[in-house]
Amino acid sequence: MSDETPAEAAPESLATESHDPAVPEAYSAFMRTGWDDEERDLPSFSGAGRAAERRARLAEMFPGERLVLPGGGYKVRSYDTDYRFRADTAHAYFTGNQTSDAVLVVEDGESVLYARPRSGRETDEFFRDRQYGELWVGKRPSLGELSATLGIEVRHIDRLEDALGRSGTSAPGKTRVHRGVSDSVDRLLAADGGLDDDFTRVISEMRLIKDDWELGQLQEACDITTLGFEDSVSEWDRVLEYGERWIEGTFFRRARAMGNDIGYDSIVGGGSHATTLHWIDNDGPITPGTLVLLDMGVEGRNLYTADVTRTLPVDGTFTPAQRDLYELVLAAQDAGIAAVRPGNRFAEPHEAAMSVLAHGLEDMGLLPVPAQEALDPDSKVYARWTLHGTSHMLGLDVHDCGKAAPESYAKGTLAEGMVLTVEPGLYFQADDLLAPEELRGTGIRIEDDLVVTADGSRNLSAALPRTADAVEAWMAERR
Repeated sequence: MSDETPAEAAPESLATESHDPAVPEAYSAFMRTGWDDEERDLPSFSGAGRAAERRARLAEMFPGERLVLPGGGYKVRSYDTDYRFRADTAHAYFTGNQTSDAVLVVEDGESVLYARPRSGRETDEFFRDRQYGELWVGKRPSLGELSATLGIEVRHIDRLEDALGRSGTSAPGKTRVHRGVSDSVDRLLAADGGLDDDFTRVISEMRLIKDDWELGQLQEACDITTLGFEDSVSEWDRVLEYGERWIEGTFFRRARAMGNDIGYDSIVGGGSHATTLHWIDNDGPITPGTLVLLDMGVEGRNLYTADVTRTLPVDGTFTPAQRDLYELVLAAQDAGIAAVRPGNRFAEPHEAAMSVLAHGLEDMGLLPVPAQEALDPDSKVYARWTLHGTSHMLGLDVHDCGKAAPESYAKGTLAEGMVLTVEPGLYFQADDLLAPEELRGTGIRIEDDLVVTADGSRNLSAALPRTADAVEAWMAERR
């Protein structure tokens, strides 16, 4: 069901620029005539049924309350240019909608999506507006098309303010808002920090367990990510010529061709750049004799993302010292993966991986105290060379479910259907005088995406090689 708004409700102001040509009335009137604006048959959202179930569960958790989940709008990149729009994660989870400026309202067990449809031909918007005009940015779906695609009632966004009450005070019961997504919605409804924060926690925790449809989306994202890694190695001559930028661009091409985008800024760390955990400048050389750390993930068409890291020898083979360090990190990852099973604490994969790394660092003579003492929470001196946690949840966000309560996530237990990374690393900074001289400026991380199963885990990114021998053979085959 849809509900179009009348022509007179069209916005009065247009997003135009001072350098745009003048629009005489004759030109404007002529542009408003002679257009075919038939409704289209658009593909149905494959997750529409699951989204409806989620909305029903959400309504049951807050009976008698009104729940508001904006999708967000455009964000300025520079002056009059915007970043490509990406819907808010919670909004996408409950609707599947990826159009800008929409707001989901759940009330009395009913759900309505308030959305901005394509420009009507009765105003100048469709040929003049740089942000929403069809001739500038493409055709948006009509309200009817959006409703049919998503399987939800859709009304015009101009009706939202009246539906919510001009100050959000006319509705019975409580109103909870997912805040920080839309400034206009935040201004429209008075904030209640306790209600809103609790609402944000709940919608984050609902995403902790992935259903079969979501696991299929994540598997697809991992499969495309594998192809992106293969593309990068296949163009190694260009990589050596142009450096980190070439890998970044090559992977992005695959992400855009088969997915929606990259799930996060790719990390392409050649040489000592690998020791910077979130190196995203990607403007350095790829130098023979060194390693390159690639932390990259494709975001699929329905916004689920992979998050995979491999560390590759630029020459195609590891030096003995590089191989020893790599195999230590791999052993830590194997230990972490083995600890991914239902009923285990979320922290157990991290603890298992850190134990391996700490004992390895002790064997290298680097720790100032025995490994067991270094692993004590009151010490952790081993972390000088590991720095970060081993796991985080994965899904629609690369760091998914981040607003969940600690008892449900970081201090909670693993359950079947959760998806998390296992990504231990060792990093010897170039200026670290305590590190072995031949390994200074070396960073190694190995990361895979694990779904918790009934009896353990399944590696969604297993198609990419992990062992040193397999990495070398894989590079030799594709270079």
